[in-house]
Amino acid sequence: SLLTDLFQSLAQLENLCKQLYETTDTATRLQAEKALVEFTNSPDCLSKCQLLLERGSSSYSQLLAATCLTKLVSRTNNPLPLEQRIDIRNYVLNYLATRPKLATFVTQALIQLYARITKLGWFDCQKDDYVFRNAITDVTRFLQDSVEYCIIGVTILSQLTNEINQVSATAFLIEASGKNLNLNDESQHGLLMQLLKLTHNCLNFDFIGTSTDESSDDLCTVQIPTSWRSAFLDSSTLQLFFDLYHSIPPSFSPLVLSCLVQIASVRRSLFNNAERAKFLSHLVDGVKRILENPQSLSDPNNYHEFCRLLARLKSNYQLGELVKVENYPEVIRLIANFTVTSLQHWEFAPNSVHYLLSLWQRLAASVPYVKATEPHMLETYTPEVTKAYITSRLESVHIILRLTWLVYIIGAVIGGRVSFASTDEQDAMDGELVCRVLQLMNLTDSRLAQAGNEKLELAMLSFFEQFRKIYIGDQVQKSSKLYRRLSEVLGLNDETMVLSVFIGKISVRKLVKLSAVQFMLNNHTSEHFSFLGINNQSNLTDMRCRTTFYTALGRLLMVDLGEDEDQYEQFMLPLTAAFEAVAQMFSTNSFNEQEAKRTLVGLVRDLRGIAFAFNAKTSFMMLFEWIYPSYMPILQRAIELWYHDPACTTPVLKLMAELVHNRSQRLQFDVSSPNGILLFRETSKMITMYGNRILTLGEVPKDQVYALKLKGISICFSMLKAALSGSYVNFGVFRLYGDDALDNALQTFIKLLLSIPHSDLLDYPKLSQSYYSLLEVLTQDHMNFIASLEPHVIMYILSSISEGLTALDTMVCTGCCSCLDHIVTYLFKQLSRSTKKRTTPLTQESDRFLHIMQQHPEMIQQMLSTVLNIIIFEDCRNQWSMSRPLLGLILLNEKYFSDLRNSIVNSQPPEKQQAMHLCFENLMEGIERNLLTKNRDRFTQNLSAFRREVNDSMKNSTYGVNSNDMMS
Repeated sequence: SLLTDLFQSLAQLENLCKQLYETTDTATRLQAEKALVEFTNSPDCLSKCQLLLERGSSSYSQLLAATCLTKLVSRTNNPLPLEQRIDIRNYVLNYLATRPKLATFVTQALIQLYARITKLGWFDCQKDDYVFRNAITDVTRFLQDSVEYCIIGVTILSQLTNEINQVSATAFLIEASGKNLNLNDESQHGLLMQLLKLTHNCLNFDFIGTSTDESSDDLCTVQIPTSWRSAFLDSSTLQLFFDLYHSIPPSFSPLVLSCLVQIASVRRSLFNNAERAKFLSHLVDGVKRILENPQSLSDPNNYHEFCRLLARLKSNYQLGELVKVENYPEVIRLIANFTVTSLQHWEFAPNSVHYLLSLWQRLAASVPYVKATEPHMLETYTPEVTKAYITSRLESVHIILRLTWLVYIIGAVIGGRVSFASTDEQDAMDGELVCRVLQLMNLTDSRLAQAGNEKLELAMLSFFEQFRKIYIGDQVQKSSKLYRRLSEVLGLNDETMVLSVFIGKISVRKLVKLSAVQFMLNNHTSEHFSFLGINNQSNLTDMRCRTTFYTALGRLLMVDLGEDEDQYEQFMLPLTAAFEAVAQMFSTNSFNEQEAKRTLVGLVRDLRGIAFAFNAKTSFMMLFEWIYPSYMPILQRAIELWYHDPACTTPVLKLMAELVHNRSQRLQFDVSSPNGILLFRETSKMITMYGNRILTLGEVPKDQVYALKLKGISICFSMLKAALSGSYVNFGVFRLYGDDALDNALQTFIKLLLSIPHSDLLDYPKLSQSYYSLLEVLTQDHMNFIASLEPHVIMYILSSISEGLTALDTMVCTGCCSCLDHIVTYLFKQLSRSTKKRTTPLTQESDRFLHIMQQHPEMIQQMLSTVLNIIIFEDCRNQWSMSRPLLGLILLNEKYFSDLRNSIVNSQPPEKQQAMHLCFENLMEGIERNLLTKNRDRFTQNLSAFRREVNDSMKNSTYGVNSNDMMS
C-alpha cells in the first residue's frame, strides 16, 4: 500500500507539471504553481525528485525534479550534507550519460544543477580531497564519445565556465578541438555551436574580478592568463576564426565574430612589441579579407559584431602601431568606404553605427601623438566620414529637426575643442558658427513665439552649455577672434553680453513677468486647461501630468509670493473648491464613486506638485496650515474606502510622504507649536489604516503583487522614514504620555514587512531602497524597538541585511552596512555593560536581544565572512561603508575571525601565505578592543592599506587569478 501511495503521489505531481506548463487556463496554472511550490518546500522533496527522474514519464516532471534539486542544493540555511551532494552530482552525471535523448530543456536544467553543485562545493573537502574539483575528469568521458555526448560535454563546460569563473577552460578547448569537425555535416553543427559558445564564455571571463559594467562596450580589455599566451602567439589560432567565419553557415558567424572581438581585445601586456605588431598584422589582414568579401555582412547580427570588431582595432592598439601594418593604406580606405556606405544606409542597423563613429573619433584624436613616419591618411578620409554622417542625419528628417541636428552638431564641435591646441583660425570658424546659431534663435523666437519647438529649444540649451564651457571664464582671451566676429555681426562685444542673451532665454524671473504665465497663475482651472477636468480622462493614472504642471506653477508662484497669504489663498481657490466638493460627497451616504475618485485623485496630484515646489519654510507653512487640520480627515477617509485600488491610494500616500518630508528644513515649527507631533499622529494613522487593510487582501497573483500591494507598502516605508528622520518630532514624548502613535506605526511596519518574501525585498528596486533606508533610521534611533522584537522577526531583519550586503544596487548595499554597524555597535555596548558591575541592570529588551544573538551566532558570522570576502575579492565600490561594521563584527567574533583568516591564508599558494598572514597582522595593528570613533578611523585606514596589499599580492601570484578561489 505504501508503494501504491507513492505511485499515486508521483502521478499527481506529473499531472501538476502538465497543468503548469501546458494549460492555457490561468486559474488552473496558478493552482498548479501553488501546489508545486508547497511540494518544493516539503521535507520529502529530495526523495520524490529522485523518483520523478527515475520513473517519471514526462519531460516536464524531469524538469521539475532538476529545478527543485537546484533549489535544494542552493539554499544557504540548512544546506544538504556533503555525502548527499556528492551522490546527487554522481547521479546527474550518470543520468546524462545513460539518457542521451532527453528533451533539450531537461538536459539544460540537469547541467545547471551539476554546475551549481560544483560551484557551491568548490571548497568542500572529504579526507583532504576537494571532491567537487574534478570537473575535467567528469566531462572527459562525454568528450570521447559520439557527437551527441560531445555536445553534452561541451555544454557542461560552457555552463560551468559561466557559473564558476575558472580559467582552466583552455584545457577544455584543447580536449574538445582534438576531435576533427566536418563543417559540411549538419549533425555536427550543434557541437560546433556549443564549442563556439564555450570559447566565447571563456574569452568573456572576468579573470581578475573587475566586474566591468556590461552595459558599456568601451575600452574592454580581456585579461587573458599568461598560461594561455602560446595560443595567442600562434597565428593559426587567429587564422582559424577568420577561416571559420568564411566557411560556416551564416547563423553561426555572429558568434565567431564575437569571439574575434574578444581576441582583438586581449591585454597588451600579453605580448612584447614585436609580438604585438605581428598579432595586429594578422588581425588587420583578417579584417581586410572580410571587407573585400562583404556578402555575409548583409546579416544584421554579423554587421553589428563586425562594427564592434573595427572599434576594438583602435581601443586596444595605437594609431602609431596601425600605420606600420603592411596593408594599412588599403585597409583604411576600405574601412572609410564601409563607414560612408553604412552611414548612408544607417537605418539598416542603427544600433551599430556608433561603433564606427567611435573608431573614427579615436583615430582622429590620436593624430597629434603619432610619432611614426608612415602616413596615417586620416586628413583624406575623416572629412569624408564626417560629411557622410552629417548629410545622412539631415536627410532623414524634416526642416525643424534638421535645424535641431545642426545646433547640436555645432555645440558638439565647439565643446569638443582641445583648448591648448586652438588657433585663431578655429576661433574665427567658431565665431561664424555661433553667429548662425544666435541668428537662428532670434528668428525662431520671433516666428515661433507662441508655439516654440521643444526639440530645438533643448538643442539651444545644449549649445549654450558647450559654449559656456569653452568661451566663458577667466582663462578665455577677450580679444579672441570669436568675440570680434560676434561684435561685428550681432553687436555682442564680450562674454557678459552673450550671457545676458542666454539668461534672457531661460530666466524664470523673466517668465513670471510674461502675461501668459500670469494668466496661468490666476486661471488654473479645467475651463482653461482641459486636462484639469475630471470627465475627459480615460483612466486615473493619466492624471500624472498634473503633478508636473503644479510643480512648475508652484515654482513660478514662489518667485514673488514672499509672505503674502492673500495671494496664496487666491491661488488655492480652485483646490479649496475641489476639497469642499469631496467633503460634501463623503458626508452623504450615497455619492457617485467615480466622480469622487476622479476629483480626489486629481486634487492630491495637484497638491503633491505644489508641496514639492514649496521648499521654503514660509510657503510650506502656508500650505500646511491650509491642509491641516481641515482636510486631513478627507485623505484618511479615502484610504479607508479605497485601500484596494492603487490608482487612488498611491497618489494619496505619495502626497502624505511629500508633506512629512523635511526638504530643505521647511518643516520647522515654533517652540510652542505641537504641530510636529500632530503631523506624526496623522502619518501613523494613515500607515496603520492602510497597512491593516492592505493585509486583508489575501493571496495576490505574482504578476500583480507589486501594483496592488508592494508599491503602497513601499510608499508607507518612505513616508515613515521621512517622518522618523525629519528632526521635527521628539519621539520620547509618545511613550511618556501614553500615546500609541509611534508604537502603532512601528508595529504596522513589522506586520507589513513579514508579509513580504525576502526575494521580493531585493527584486523590486523601489521597495529595496525604501525598506533599507527606513531600516537604517530604525537601527540608528530606535534600536530598543528592534531589540524588543520576537526572535523570528529579528532573524528576518538580519537575513534581509545579510542578503542586501551583496546587492547590485550600491545604495542598498551601503544602507545595509550602516544598519549592520548600528546593530553591531548596540550589541557590543550591551555586552560590555553586561560584563561590568553596574548599579543599573540591562533593560529587558537588551537582555533578550543578547540572548537571541548568542543562540544564533552563525548569522553575524555569516555577515563577517560576506563583508570580508567583498572587501578582499570583489570590486568594492563602497569600501568606507563596508569598513564601519567590520571592526564590530571582528570584535564580537574573534575566534571565528581567526579561523576565517587562517582559511584565507591557507587557500593561497604556499609562497604567498606568509605575505597574506602579514596583511592580516597589519590590519589589526594598533587596533584596540573598543568602537570609539578614533579606533574606527584607524581601522578604516588600516583596511584601505590591507585591500591594496592583498590585491598586489594576488596580482603578482604565479598562480595567476586562481588566487581568488577563496571567494565562494
